[in-house]
Amino acid sequence: MATENAQNEPNHLRRMTTAWVIISVIADVLFWVFVGPHVPPGHMTETAINNQRTFNVLLVIALPVLIGVWIYLGYAIVVWGSKRNSVDSIGGESARTNRKAQTSWIVVTSVVVLILAGYGSYAVIAEHGSGGGEGPNPVWTPSGAAQAQTAALAGTQNWSPGSKNVLPVQVIGQQWKFTYRYPTFGGFETTQLILPVNTEIAFNVTSLDVIHSFWAYQLSVKADANPQVNDVAYTETKQMGNFVVRCSELCGIWHGSMYNYGKVVSQSDFMNWATTTEAANAANTKLLPPFAWTYVPDANGASGGYYPDGKQTPYSTVELYGSKTPAS
Repeated sequence: MATENAQNEPNHLRRMTTAWVIISVIADVLFWVFVGPHVPPGHMTETAINNQRTFNVLLVIALPVLIGVWIYLGYAIVVWGSKRNSVDSIGGESARTNRKAQTSWIVVTSVVVLILAGYGSYAVIAEHGSGGGEGPNPVWTPSGAAQAQTAALAGTQNWSPGSKNVLPVQVIGQQWKFTYRYPTFGGFETTQLILPVNTEIAFNVTSLDVIHSFWAYQLSVKADANPQVNDVAYTETKQMGNFVVRCSELCGIWHGSMYNYGKVVSQSDFMNWATTTEAANAANTKLLPPFAWTYVPDANGASGGYYPDGKQTPYSTVELYGSKTPAS
């Protein structure tokens, strides 16, 4: 009788596998065609495009896993539920020592994890850090990045419309706002973040006080702003338009209000804006500390001190901030 029942028993694994393959293919195709193109962060930069594609690939891999779990659970409830089976036909020692099931699970999960690790590593390398901060010495950089950083420190102009040079932009976080310096345009500082389209950008992110985080959402760029640290992130602009900048690291009572907006414009419009702003801010730029990768938050530029003591040479010969006499 047991042999006859075993022969009449349907192939449950084949049933579940067939349903899993059909549903997974349909779900993946529907997601890739109808949902994938609209997944954030969008298409404003190369990193945004690449990160969107990476997310879509990971979800296409994850959907069959999720569907497989749902199919197994649903099948088990319907077919092997206690209302249909008074006897535990699939339990016992045979279920606990099924080497085929154990081996299959280990092999399948290991292969999936290794594929994801390999794909993720390739994406980080090929996409120059994928828009994430890499610290002061980036491992993966676009061509021309080193020359751009050297030009930024020297204050020499190395970008013009039509050039393939990397444009360095410094992001300075402080409670509770972001400001931006353009070192290859005289080092002027502004609250406006304007970028040229079809240009490789090197964001140099730092802080004047506590830890902040520069997150340009639609650009798919995110880098921590740490005091006395230059955190470099790269991206290449692809589309003109507006984007939002937010602080994504809890930095104090007004953290939620620490945001502003940026814009990607044509290369000619950027050049006009940059040169006009450089000339208009020339007098104010002279009062700023010389461009550097980081700044000690001391208005007098004291050597490493956080509070002016009146004995150091000030940045500005016109204005002196803080105490003018040594602290008692």
